Amino acid sequence: MQAVDANGFQYAAQSLADAARELAQLGWTPATSSNFSSRLNADSAVITISGRDKGRLGVDDFMIVDLEGRAVGSDHRPSAETLLHTQLYAHEAAIGCVLHTHSRVQTVASRLFADRGEIVLAGYELLKAFRGYDTHEATMRLPVLPNTQDMPALAAMIDPYLKRDLPLHGYLIDGHGIYAWGRDLKEARRHLDAFEFLLACELDLWNLRR
Repeated sequence: MQAVDANGFQYAAQSLADAARELAQLGWTPATSSNFSSRLNADSAVITISGRDKGRLGVDDFMIVDLEGRAVGSDHRPSAETLLHTQLYAHEAAIGCVLHTHSRVQTVASRLFADRGEIVLAGYELLKAFRGYDTHEATMRLPVLPNTQDMPALAAMIDPYLKRDLPLHGYLIDGHGIYAWGRDLKEARRHLDAFEFLLACELDLWNLRR
């Protein structure tokens, strides 16, 4: 495994902790839900330790895992959903950060559209916030996957979507929340914010059509 730079770990952990506090203030990380990670190098990532309050994170609330989700140099237990993070890093070298949150909007949308298996986002100017989408005339299909505590099974359900031709920057899990990612923390946060806005729009439209 490639050696991990201590300064790199400190910077990644502190950056994620700062972002987590902002997300907690927005109400997107209730209780101890949600988890966050950043790639450290080709072989490893920094991720939240399981069960920590995401509104009070510091550097000591993060740990290193390899891309199989195994702890590196720590006796702490990583997030139960670590495999969903490392799956993304193993899939595409360009992915540098993964943010998983549980906002009310994300959770309600995941329930409402679970039977469809996806949410079709089309005609929105804000689609241009996503890397690879350059016009409001684009169509994004956001997967909505059934929830399970079996992480390998859930990862297997996600895998076919990752192999599609259209750029994919997130997915919802029914009754759970959203995973959003990007090349770095800044891009992952932009994608997450755009998903939150567009999902809120879809819920408003659904209510108006009732």
